[in-house]
Amino acid sequence: MAFWRFGSGTGLALLRGLSAVLATSLLVEFLDELTDGVSGAAWPLIRQDLGLSYLEIGLLLSAPRMLSILADPWLGLLGDTRWRRALILGGGLAFAVALVLTGLAEAFWVLLLGWLVFYPASGAFVNLMQATLMDHDPSRREQNMARWALAGSLGNVLGPLLVGAAVALGLGWRPVFLGLALLTLAAVAGLWRSRLAVGEGEPGGHEAAPGLGQSLRKALAALRRGAVLRWLGLLEAADLMLDVFRGFVALYFVGVVGTGPAEASLAVAVLTGVGLLGDAALLPLLRRVPGLVWLRSSALAMLGLYPLFLLVPSLAAKLALLGLLGFLNSGWYALLQARLYAALPGQSGSVMALGSVAGLLGGLLPLGLGWLADRFGLEAALWCLLAGPLALLSGLPRREGPSEGSG
Repeated sequence: MAFWRFGSGTGLALLRGLSAVLATSLLVEFLDELTDGVSGAAWPLIRQDLGLSYLEIGLLLSAPRMLSILADPWLGLLGDTRWRRALILGGGLAFAVALVLTGLAEAFWVLLLGWLVFYPASGAFVNLMQATLMDHDPSRREQNMARWALAGSLGNVLGPLLVGAAVALGLGWRPVFLGLALLTLAAVAGLWRSRLAVGEGEPGGHEAAPGLGQSLRKALAALRRGAVLRWLGLLEAADLMLDVFRGFVALYFVGVVGTGPAEASLAVAVLTGVGLLGDAALLPLLRRVPGLVWLRSSALAMLGLYPLFLLVPSLAAKLALLGLLGFLNSGWYALLQARLYAALPGQSGSVMALGSVAGLLGGLLPLGLGWLADRFGLEAALWCLLAGPLALLSGLPRREGPSEGSG
């Protein structure tokens, strides 16, 4: 049964023509990143309404992440058992409950409870849907991951616009979160009515799905494989020019370039906006250029343009180069993640588990960058991000091979 048929009243007809698994997965990722974009834009409004201190905001941002770091590896391992469908459906319901708690919160502790529920719920709902998408059509992992990245980029760009529109209409931030909860419930209802994501790999039977102990042993054994370690390492290296770079862009423009907050916001908008265009361009690009070729070529171009971005004094030139950087790193996460899935066929849940552990180690990189910025200045610290494209150029295989997992 096509997914659009049981969700036509919620705008899901836009997904008509896609397979049920693909349409559902893209909707889930869109909702997740839309929520992320809404949350980022709504923080000043939430702080004002609830009278939050900066310490409370810090706790809201850190405690749920720590809980997610502990929960996600186990959710991933359970995702390779017969419990995957239950985890996705339960995660979706918890995702919606967390949004309701956020939208109705009148006190700090209610808001904290909502976010403590939201982070692990997102792991079960969103990450396991990605795993299911990768199992659905192994021959098109790169293309489907590119679609996944595009859906997420679109949601992340639309989130702040949605908050701005709600404020302009006098609605405030609360109805936005409640509306997202309703959309999530519609997606969960569609999943429940379908027979998607019932177990390991392509939905079928539970008999072949391993237990938790066997799933854990297989994941640990995977860490002895060179291809798995390669793609885990390259994903963390690539993140230097993705999330880590994005996190420091506004600070760089204010603290180093000397602009005001408005120009810094414009810089972030340029980076994310051109990144969205790059994600859209990746799909037709992959019809003509192999993923490995794009990764290597874009990393090489990044090595030339990123130093130029740091060195040129003109604000207009920096913004133009920033847009080019946002285009060049388009597809890095999608293509590398697809390769990691290909290196672990039949263990897509283990990809989530191992990626969470690697992400814990990679999460120390911004801390190290902050320490360097305190010691030597932010501009000097940002030169270290060149390690990302350098790692891609040195670590990517020279040609396709069965052991490398071609997407």
